Amino acid sequence: MEAVFPELTGTAREVTLLFPRAGSPGPRDSSIGGPLLWPAAEPWPMCAEPDHYKPLDPPVGPEPVAMVPVVQLYARDVPGLVFPAGTDLLQILWCPLVHEDGRYAARPSLHWRGTAPTAAGALAGEPPRPHTAYEEFLPRPCTVSPTPAVEYPHWDMPAGLSERLDERFQALQEERGHGYFDVATTQQSKVGGYPGWTQPPSWPDCAGCGTRMEHLLSVTTTEPDAGRWLPLDDRDHRDHRREGAGADPAAADSFGHGMNLGDLGGMYFFVCRGCPDTPYTHRYDC
Repeated sequence: MEAVFPELTGTAREVTLLFPRAGSPGPRDSSIGGPLLWPAAEPWPMCAEPDHYKPLDPPVGPEPVAMVPVVQLYARDVPGLVFPAGTDLLQILWCPLVHEDGRYAARPSLHWRGTAPTAAGALAGEPPRPHTAYEEFLPRPCTVSPTPAVEYPHWDMPAGLSERLDERFQALQEERGHGYFDVATTQQSKVGGYPGWTQPPSWPDCAGCGTRMEHLLSVTTTEPDAGRWLPLDDRDHRDHRREGAGADPAAADSFGHGMNLGDLGGMYFFVCRGCPDTPYTHRYDC
């Protein structure tokens, strides 16, 4: 990419693409929407926020709503993910209701754990399920296939650079049949790299130290169903195009977690590694 567009030098980022596929992961597996390895001594998180609701439905009421598993990643499966000292397991849950907090989305909770002490006293049986939920925030259980790659910026391109390169991007499209944004940027569930923004970037600053936070991971509605980022095993082998081959219809129904996050949007998680306890926040766009 940099041989064709040397102006992009220094903007490449390592990314781990997750490729969620509907399946039956267990608590000792990395997953999206799968069961968590949860310590029995720690109460299951519940949301009792008075502002959460289901669109077009009556008020939820005072009973707390159980949070649902969204992401579980073991360090062994995602070597590119930097874990805080003493931890090797990342878990994200969220309240599956809309919250009136300016983001109008699910409200997440992020946990870093050590596998060994958690497994020694792991929760037996099923955790509580929410008595009510907005269906768009309920993921179906998915296995993941963490795959390292390199990507370049889309919305996060340095100021003015996209405009300067636009004609050459168009020439690439006409010459090769695929464009820069198709082959150099990703909009799918991933760890690291650039957030899969569908709107102009909204990078958060750390409330503690004021520095811009690091993109940890994205959970997105979209997963590739054609082109460079579609895994070879998922392609329709009757489609003999070198570029742009579509997905095997028999496999396509398994793609993704099934959530419609703001149509084509996603939830993006950020951390500050310079502050104690690795504070986090999130952004939601659609």
